[in-house]
Amino acid sequence: MPNLELTPKQDVSSFRKIAIGTWRTAADPSVYGTLEVTMDRALDYIREFREKTGKHLTVTHLIARAVAHALRECPDANSLLRFNRIYLRKRVGIFMQVVMTDEGSEKIDLSGVTIYDVADKDLLQISDEVDAKVAAVRKREDPALEKSRGLISRIPYLLVGLFLRLIAFLGFTLNLDLRRFGIPNDPFGSVMITNIGTLGLDMAYVPLVPYSRVPILLATGAVRDTPVAEEGQVVIRKTMKVNATFDHRFIDGFHAAVMARTLRRWLEDPHRHFGPIPAAGSATSAPAS
Repeated sequence: MPNLELTPKQDVSSFRKIAIGTWRTAADPSVYGTLEVTMDRALDYIREFREKTGKHLTVTHLIARAVAHALRECPDANSLLRFNRIYLRKRVGIFMQVVMTDEGSEKIDLSGVTIYDVADKDLLQISDEVDAKVAAVRKREDPALEKSRGLISRIPYLLVGLFLRLIAFLGFTLNLDLRRFGIPNDPFGSVMITNIGTLGLDMAYVPLVPYSRVPILLATGAVRDTPVAEEGQVVIRKTMKVNATFDHRFIDGFHAAVMARTLRRWLEDPHRHFGPIPAAGSATSAPAS
């Protein structure tokens, strides 16, 4: 008689299969931190941006643009490890998580889109690029993603972890171009962003994903009405927690402080840093801050 009565779970999503193959016994360098930001001006900016441009700008777009600027200010944080040596990336890539469902079923899966050179793009460009890539992912029209999903689905559970470590070793440690095998170059970029606020959560910390080689992960919480002390008075402000996970092997408190200051500065004074809101159909260039 078995110790526990167990039934194998059927119809497991590709994300869950990858997750099972990713993490082993804990021995990781994660360090965690939370920044609380006042969001009143940012929400007004988003509302005005949507009204004037007709684009669905979100907090995630603002975070992506601000983080990209932070990495430009602190290039040492835009890096990865190869053979235990730190290498600086020449490009900034921002990965944003996307919730999707399999066609013809209610099974939820997780994927994402990555945009590059974000610090050189304005919010219109970022919004349009993200919308196009998210639409392609959800319609199963992203060739690289679909090829990767198909490949993962054919790998036995026992070998998923080995496969992911092998791909990371070839693609990052050896720095080989694997596009001929359906593996895109640097698919996860420099920073991962996920919006846990859509789940009603204020705080959660995303685990480092070893095969992605991304050392910075941000989880943005729900915007809440919060009592805040201003000039000796208690007022109600909209606030949001930005929850960060860092790889402490080469990202430390200095890098985290630069990012925290940049995020707070940009989100609490958006017109100055993100620039004037364009009219619908107009072209803009990224503001210099």
